[in-house]
Amino acid sequence: MLRRARAVNPSGAVVRMGEANYPAPFASVLEFNAPVHGTWNIVHTGMLVPQAQQVYVCAANCMRGVTLTAAEMNELDRFSFVLLEERDLVEGTVEEVTLEGVTDVLRKLDKLPPAVLLFTVCVHHFLGCDYDFLYQNLAERFPTVDFCRCYMDPILQKGGPTPDQKLRRSMYELLRPLPAHKGVVTLLGSDFSTDETGDLAAYLREIGYELRQLPDCRTYGEFLALAEAELFVSVYPNALLGAKAAAERFGRPHLYLPQCFSFEEIDQSLGRLSQALGLPRPDTVPLRRRAEAALAETRALVGETPVAIDCTVHPRPLGLACLLLEHGFRVDTVYLDGISPEEEADFRALQHTAPDLLLKATIRPEARVLPRGRAQKVLAVGQKAAWFEDTPHFVNLVQGAGLWGYDGICRLCERMREAFLEEKDTEDLVPRKGWGCESCV
Repeated sequence: MLRRARAVNPSGAVVRMGEANYPAPFASVLEFNAPVHGTWNIVHTGMLVPQAQQVYVCAANCMRGVTLTAAEMNELDRFSFVLLEERDLVEGTVEEVTLEGVTDVLRKLDKLPPAVLLFTVCVHHFLGCDYDFLYQNLAERFPTVDFCRCYMDPILQKGGPTPDQKLRRSMYELLRPLPAHKGVVTLLGSDFSTDETGDLAAYLREIGYELRQLPDCRTYGEFLALAEAELFVSVYPNALLGAKAAAERFGRPHLYLPQCFSFEEIDQSLGRLSQALGLPRPDTVPLRRRAEAALAETRALVGETPVAIDCTVHPRPLGLACLLLEHGFRVDTVYLDGISPEEEADFRALQHTAPDLLLKATIRPEARVLPRGRAQKVLAVGQKAAWFEDTPHFVNLVQGAGLWGYDGICRLCERMREAFLEEKDTEDLVPRKGWGCESCV
């Protein structure tokens, strides 16, 4: 018998900071997917390996999203797939279909790629696929091709490394041991190149070091040359697993210098970098003054306009909230679904200094009925904040987008001033998959 569905109470997706629990302010239940798709997925990230071919082996229903992503990037020539059918599961032929399917795909290409990112899926796990057998046979059939073990297994993302983290680890397993070159630092695991004006890149350039990054590589040879670094660094949280594994494999030091908004943490990161290189610590006083001036200029323009931040714009949304609140901005909402360990200190601080700050979920079912838009102007920092607030005044960035250090704060302030003064077409921009990638949406 049909029963009337209960009305959804949007309050389940909202909590005051002072009453929120760490690290999960909202219970994990059925999820809502807002039409905001600027963050990168595994297809976007895998395409960073130049000249590599991506091959996905999965059922037709799962193939739709990854195929559309490749199409929206205009990279279908570097994308292939092998379809699994129900009879393959019943008859136990998944390994055979995978091996012969990938073989057929590669033999039909005009030219063999230097590397193949082969994505197996959930059913391979369920059926206990013999991965060693699969990859050993592929290596024997195609000795000139480097095969990368990748996984599209979202069913496992609630425990252990996520598919995104595992992909960033797998990609760098393609690197081969090379002699370390004095004066070379490689940044691993970021989708976006760190800005040339950023404090990290600027410091290395000033002392005569070369900074290599995957997004800057245009050939597979340039990608392999990333292994020549005397020091590996990472700045993006999801890159940490893969960056540490690569550094350990090559016996090289690794530093995690996270994207952040704390002046003290920025100073500590630059200090650790200079110490690792055995060079003088940079003078950050002028950099800090420049950031303070940029914040003051932006606050003077924005005034008492409400500011909403979301978790897609940067790995440290609460750190950004702390920075802006400390400098007089009226931050009243942060859209997020959980708090990372890196932000526990910011979470605790905000519970005392801003207990009325609202945390709003982005994936709770109630989020779909949250009131959108306000009577007054709202400045959103991030695409999801822009969509939920229904505002044309927003900073259109995802995942930190290469911002780092004091310069990153200055650059973000520039974008906030621009967003405050100029309107964007929110409904057109935020559905585009992969901010910074070519999109046909």
